Amino acid sequence: MSVEFLLRLIGMVCASLLGGYLGALWADLADTSPEIIVVTLALVGALAGLILTPYITTRPARYIRKRVSELPASVLVSGMIGLIVGLMIAGLLAYPLSLLPSPFGQILPFLGAVIFSWLGISIFMMRQRDIFSLFRGRVPGRIAAEGAGAQNDGRSVLLDTSVIIDGRIADIAKTGFISGTILIPRFVLNELQHIADSSDTLRRNRGRRGLEVLNELKEASVAPVRFTDMDAPNIREVDGKLIALAKQLNCAIITNDYNLNHVAQLQGVTVLNINELANAVKAIFLPGESLSVKIIQEGKEIGQGVGYLDDGTMVVVDDGRRYLNRTLTVVVTKIFQTTAGRMIFARPEASATSLEGVLDRASN
Repeated sequence: MSVEFLLRLIGMVCASLLGGYLGALWADLADTSPEIIVVTLALVGALAGLILTPYITTRPARYIRKRVSELPASVLVSGMIGLIVGLMIAGLLAYPLSLLPSPFGQILPFLGAVIFSWLGISIFMMRQRDIFSLFRGRVPGRIAAEGAGAQNDGRSVLLDTSVIIDGRIADIAKTGFISGTILIPRFVLNELQHIADSSDTLRRNRGRRGLEVLNELKEASVAPVRFTDMDAPNIREVDGKLIALAKQLNCAIITNDYNLNHVAQLQGVTVLNINELANAVKAIFLPGESLSVKIIQEGKEIGQGVGYLDDGTMVVVDDGRRYLNRTLTVVVTKIFQTTAGRMIFARPEASATSLEGVLDRASN
C-alpha cells in the first residue's frame, strides 16, 4: 500500500467525520431531520477527502523536497543561519513587546517573529558569498565549493560538453590556474556518453575523447573535480541547464562554444572561454623583431610561404616560397588580429637586411 493511498484513506475518514459533524450542526440550526443532511455531508466530505488529500499532503511535500534537493548547500546553510539569528532577535524583543497595551502586546511578538525570521533568511542568503569567504577553509568542501563567491580564490566552475571534448581544459587544470572546484553536471556526462555511443564515427570518437579527457582531468587536476547530480529539470537543452545551474550556484561556465558564450553573458553568467584564453597567452611580437619558423606550405599570394608557431599562430612570409620545408629566421613586418586569432606577416631576415642596406645607401 503506497503512502499516498494511505493518506487518501485517512483524509477520506477525517473529511467524512467533519462533514457529518457539520451536517449535524446544520440540522440543529435548520430544525430539520438530521439523517439526510448528516449522511449527505459525510459522503461529500469523504469524496472531497479522497480527492483533495494528496494536494495538501504528499504533492506539496514532494514539490518542497524536489526544490530543496536542487538548492546548493550554501543556500540551505545560509537560510538556516539567517532563520536562527532572526528568531533569536525576535525572542529578545518578544518580552518588551508583550508589555504593550492590548491588543499590541498579543499581536506584535508574533509579527516580530515572522518579520525578523524573514529578514534573517533574506539577508543571510543575499550575503552568503561574504559569509563563506569569511569562513573559507572552516566549512566542508562541498559547501565551500558551491558557496564560492564571485571575487574569491575558491570559486567553482562548470564545464560544458564542448570544452571537455576539446581537451585543453585538462592541461589548464594541471597548471593550477583553476583554484576552485571543477563541477561536472551529470547531464553533461550523460550527453558525452550519448555522443560516445553514436553510430556516426566522428561523433563517437569525439565522445570517447571527452570521456578520456574526464579521466585525465580527475587524475591529474590540481583543483578538485566533482560530479554533481544537480539539475534544472524544467529545461531540456544542455546549454540552458548549464546556465540555470550556473545562476543557482553563482559560478562561472568554462566553454569554447560561441553561442553558449553569448547567451550566458546576456543572462548575466560569467563565461571563461578557452579560445579567448589561448589568444590572450600567445607570444606577442612587435614589428622589427626576429623569430624562427618552418615554412610548410605556399601562401595565397605569389612567392609567399606560410608557417606556424608552437601556439598555432600563422606566420605569412613574403618571398618565403623558396624556403619550403626549411626553417629560417624572419623579421616581423606587421601583425593582423582576426576573430580566429593573430596573424603575423614577415620577410626573411636576409631580405630585410639587404633592403635596409639599400635604403641606407640611398639615403646617404
